[in-house]
Amino acid sequence: MFPVRQPWLCKALGCYDCCIRCIGAVPYPSLVATLLFYAGVALFCGCGHEALSQTEVLVETYFARNAQDFVVMASFIKYFQYVIYGLASFFFLYGILLLAEGFYTTSAVKQTFGEFRSTQCGRCLSLTFIIVTYILAFIWLAVFAFTAIPVFFLFNMEQTCHNINILAETTPSINQHGWICMDARQYGLLPWNAMPGKACGLTLASICKTSEFYVTYDLYIAAFAGAVVTLLALFLYLAATTYNYAVLRFLGRKGVR
Repeated sequence: MFPVRQPWLCKALGCYDCCIRCIGAVPYPSLVATLLFYAGVALFCGCGHEALSQTEVLVETYFARNAQDFVVMASFIKYFQYVIYGLASFFFLYGILLLAEGFYTTSAVKQTFGEFRSTQCGRCLSLTFIIVTYILAFIWLAVFAFTAIPVFFLFNMEQTCHNINILAETTPSINQHGWICMDARQYGLLPWNAMPGKACGLTLASICKTSEFYVTYDLYIAAFAGAVVTLLALFLYLAATTYNYAVLRFLGRKGVR
């Protein structure tokens, strides 16, 4: 991406000075953004895929007696898991392209290698990356908000179970608190005619003590954290690519071609 046109440079400067110059040519903001990007995408895709599988088991076991009640949710989970496969592949390739673009446009490279030239095509390419990254960041905001829904549901469910346990310690019979429920239908997970569609009282408290609940909850929290890291990486990419584009425009106005 940025070939060394002067092979005698390393011999003249020595190995140490040459290494310092090469290290200075690394676009560190893009490199950090790439590492965060891959970490966030891996966390979101891996944990999100498993969380969806665990959600299907949790709903089928405790909230729906008839398979027809959660067939829409099961189909959605299946298709979204395929979307996760596509996201992982696309973001892997896009991260490489953004890192390569960072190397191509970093000002440290232009200062180190005198024969580097900024072209109109290069500036147009940088602008394209800015636009695409901006669109991806906007879309990922929606994904970020969507990921918060199951975390919110399971958090409320855990808090409700905690309240039931407190009432159980102070009340002779927990059955009189059977009105304390978590209704999956209110969150759009099941249709309104699903039976039972909700869990109440001791049944709800027992669900919160199962391994399926805690595994699903932890996986969604990890997927949510992955979405946050990915969004942070996209914003960092935007800052880096915008700065690089500004540098290219500045060089273009000075007549560098």
